[in-house]
Amino acid sequence: MEGLKIIQENLAILAPLFVLQLILMVIALIDLAKNEVPRGPKWVWALVIIFVNIIGPIVYFIAGKRR
Repeated sequence: MEGLKIIQENLAILAPLFVLQLILMVIALIDLAKNEVPRGPKWVWALVIIFVNIIGPIVYFIAGKRR
């Protein structure tokens, strides 16, 4: 019961972070799909975006896009 209480208390903090992560991931994946010439293979960037949580999409927007 104590563990459930801790989870419920922290849910208010974690929910916005989860939503932010999901939005960043979707936007980065859409941009990757539209980007014809990213820096490096698209499949590698897709894996980075999906599996490296919040940092993956940010790294893609900084290093993966060509100007």
